[in-house]
Amino acid sequence: MTKVKYYYDTKTLAYKKFERSKLQMLMRVLFFSASSTAIALGLVVLFFSIFDSPKEKELKREIDNLLVQYELLEKEIGHSSFILDELQERDDNIYRVILEAEPIDASIRRAGYGGVNRYRKYEGFKHSDLVSKLHKKVDQVAKAIYVQSKSFDAVLNLAQNKEEMLAHIPAIQPVANKNLKRMASGYGNRIHPVYKTKKMHWGMDFSAPKGTEVYATGDGVIEKVKRSKRGYGNQVRIEHGYGYKTFYAHLNKYTVKKGQKVKRGDLIGYVGSTGTSTAPHLHYEVIKNKRKVNPVNYYFNDLSAEEYDKMLELSTQENQSFD
Repeated sequence: MTKVKYYYDTKTLAYKKFERSKLQMLMRVLFFSASSTAIALGLVVLFFSIFDSPKEKELKREIDNLLVQYELLEKEIGHSSFILDELQERDDNIYRVILEAEPIDASIRRAGYGGVNRYRKYEGFKHSDLVSKLHKKVDQVAKAIYVQSKSFDAVLNLAQNKEEMLAHIPAIQPVANKNLKRMASGYGNRIHPVYKTKKMHWGMDFSAPKGTEVYATGDGVIEKVKRSKRGYGNQVRIEHGYGYKTFYAHLNKYTVKKGQKVKRGDLIGYVGSTGTSTAPHLHYEVIKNKRKVNPVNYYFNDLSAEEYDKMLELSTQENQSFD
C-alpha cells in the first residue's frame, strides 16, 4: 500500500495531502529506471570482469589449443630441418665428392627472403612473436628444400654422365711403369738440377729411355702442341673437360695435333730430353680447375693399394728433379 504524504500549509493552518505533478512523476520514474539500469550494468560488468562468459571460455580453450598446435608444429619443423641438414651434409660431402662436384655454398643454402617485411601482417597481436617465428621457420625450410631439390637434379645429371666423366679424368700413369722404377721425382719442393736450390716442382718426372711411348691419361682434346728448345721443350697439353687438363713436357716428339680427340691410353708422343732437361724423362702435370695438383692422386686405374702406397712413398722423397 502506497504511503500518503502530508504537509502543513501555513496559510490555511491545516494539513494538506502532498501531490506530485505528472512531470515530477515522470522524472522520478526515469531517475529510478536509470539508477536501476546503471546498477544492473555495473553488476554485470563486475561479474564478467571476475568470471568468463561461456563464449569467452570457449574462445580461450580454442586459443590454448592453437598454442599447443603451434608448439607441436614448431617441433615438427625442427625435426624436418634436422633431416634436411643430414641430406645437405650427404649431398655436399658424399654425393658431390664422388661425382667431382663443388659443394653448394652455405650462404646459398641459408639465404632468406629479402625486401618487404613478409611478416608485418602478423604484428600487433598478443602472440605475434610466436606466429612470425613459425612462419619464418616454414619459409626457411621451404627455401632449403627448393635449393636441395635443385641440387639433387644436378647430382642426378652428374650421375647419369658419371661413366663419361670417369673416362675423361686422368687415371693412369703416362708411361709404362710396371715396377714403379721410372718414378724419379715427385710433386713439391725439389732440388733444381741446374741451380741446386729448392724450387717448387709442379709435376712428376718419369725417367725413361729416349723414345719410350707416352700415353694420354684420360679422354680429351689436344689443346696445345709446341716445339721448343727452351723450358719444357716439346710439349703437349690435353683438355679433358670437367675442370681437368694434363701436361706432358720434354718430349722427343709428339704424334698428335691441336684439336685432335684422344682416348685414355692413346699414344701422344715419345720421351725425350728437350728444353732445360738434364736427362731423358717425361715431366707430367695434372691441372684441376686451373690449379696444378699432385698427379700421384690420379693413378687409381692402374695401381693396386700396395703399389699406390709405394708410389706415394717414392713421390714424397725430396730428391733432385730433372728439370
